[in-house]
Amino acid sequence: MSKGIIFDVKRFSIHDGPGIRTTFFLKGCPLSCVWCQNPESISEGAQIVFHPSRCIDCGACLEACPGGKLDTTECIRCGACVDVCCTTAREVLGKMLSPGQVMNSILRDRVFFEESGGGVTFSGGEPMKQIDFLKDILHLCKESKIRTAVDTCGYASWESFDKTLENTDLFLYDVKHLDSDIHERFTGVGNKLILENLIKLAESGATIILRIPLVGGFNDNRDFFLRATEFVNELPRYQAVDILACHDFARGKYRMLNRELCCTIPEDGKLEEFKQILSSAGIYGSEEI
Repeated sequence: MSKGIIFDVKRFSIHDGPGIRTTFFLKGCPLSCVWCQNPESISEGAQIVFHPSRCIDCGACLEACPGGKLDTTECIRCGACVDVCCTTAREVLGKMLSPGQVMNSILRDRVFFEESGGGVTFSGGEPMKQIDFLKDILHLCKESKIRTAVDTCGYASWESFDKTLENTDLFLYDVKHLDSDIHERFTGVGNKLILENLIKLAESGATIILRIPLVGGFNDNRDFFLRATEFVNELPRYQAVDILACHDFARGKYRMLNRELCCTIPEDGKLEEFKQILSSAGIYGSEEI
């Protein structure tokens, strides 16, 4: 069986699909969105991060570090500094797990899924980056009659999507922008492959909830939402469209990674205005964050 890297698990989630859900966050993403709420997900490998507010300057981490390469580009991520840190100021993000280990964790929450109509959601990052791992877990979920959802940015080969179709009950699919140049400027990649995959996915009969992240200075304008309405209405199949307003709750994560969050929160009233555009076309969903 395959193995994969998971950096977080969120239990009792109500925003990652219907009902009460357990969401697993997989490492690795082909996009670098300037507003990313999970910046620790972009790198494919495990990362060692530093929480300055927890540090007591005891020096144990530096003593444990092979060759004194602490906090440099030469760090080999051996975890020695994490092992000796008594205040958890140093932490490893990303744990290698087997599909069986993940299933053991999922089955602990079965009763909540059954009572609420929920299930398990695989997010990231981009879960398709670890497609063999994802495929194996989805298969085990199907065998155990656990409902599944895959939260995807859409930037993956169609072969990867094809490997998930049989055992995925719901796709949460991002539509960030319809202009490929603007999309690339803010995410690092164009949107041609993303939109092509979405159309194929809709044609396949998959159940899809489209999710639009509302980001100031990126897509928070009436023209985009009018175009989005036309695009969605041409899709052969979808369940709903949800708008997820950008926020700055992840600022602490960026400090932890020694990076800067560059997103702009939409102006007051924008979210309701664009909800109304979609609702008037009969295509708005109900999920918010």
